[in-house]
Amino acid sequence: MRYYARKLGFYLVALWAALTLNFFIPRLMPGNPVDTLLAKLAQRGGTVDPSARRSYELLLGTDTGEPLWRQYAAYLGNVLRGDLGVSVSAFPAQVTEVIGQSLPWTIVLVGIATLISFALGVTLGTLAGWRRGSWLDSLVPATTVLAAVPYFWLALILVLIFSSSLQWFPLFGGYDTYLPTGWNADFIGSAIYHGTLPALTIVISSVGGWLLGMRNMMVATGSEDYILTAHAKGLRDRRIMTRYAARNAVLPSFAGFAISLGFVVSGSIITEQVFSYPGIGSKLLQAVENSDYALMQGIFLVITVAVLAANLVVDLLYGFIDPRTRVTT
Repeated sequence: MRYYARKLGFYLVALWAALTLNFFIPRLMPGNPVDTLLAKLAQRGGTVDPSARRSYELLLGTDTGEPLWRQYAAYLGNVLRGDLGVSVSAFPAQVTEVIGQSLPWTIVLVGIATLISFALGVTLGTLAGWRRGSWLDSLVPATTVLAAVPYFWLALILVLIFSSSLQWFPLFGGYDTYLPTGWNADFIGSAIYHGTLPALTIVISSVGGWLLGMRNMMVATGSEDYILTAHAKGLRDRRIMTRYAARNAVLPSFAGFAISLGFVVSGSIITEQVFSYPGIGSKLLQAVENSDYALMQGIFLVITVAVLAANLVVDLLYGFIDPRTRVTT
């Protein structure tokens, strides 16, 4: 019980530190979101007087005239109430609305792609490490080369081959815009069709890392005494591989997978940008281009909470899977 209480306490402190940094960092950055918003109004022919500027400053909370500690206390209170402010780039929409509209797209796309790449990489890595020198083991260098290729380069190559030349997949977008959005077969089929190529990009570029890591752990685990003992007892080869070697070798990959799940909400900015996918990565890039500090803070906060939650779950499961981690010295 002390192990779990210590973990919970650590992650609560980490969450408070992340919230504090999330409050101070945007205030240290150059630029002013009010200036960005007023520039947009001026481009549309609108006139801005000092009273309007003051109204926007109060609305966005950029210059309230209050002491910093009071702003910090108000920020923590707003976060607890789920009030992340107003987005400048999607004005007058709330930040929670913008994140709520784009987050499901990223979770489905990057989440499923991460799950597929992890399962595929760990399975192939187990077989390659257990059967060293086989044809599968000889493919490991090729997968690591694909993992070293930059996301945007691989995405552009896939677009050129499968979208422009073969026309098997659409060039951009998350769904056919003429379809009504909702839980109907046409819309879901369109979303899967549009998301296949971006997901394929993520799977191809990340499966090599999981495969190489699992393969090396299997090679190291295969020389352990308990594996030799299992062979000496005459146990079946498949049982030794799955129940003894892979079970222990997968632990480091499992921890890395949890961190990857936490970063799923951050999306794959480059991939979403290449395919014009309506995910959270595109919104983050849009927020940076428009100095939308409220939206940036909201997205960073969601990413931080997701990463901490994923790590907490894995730490708790790790203690259950490997009881040695609960032992204190």
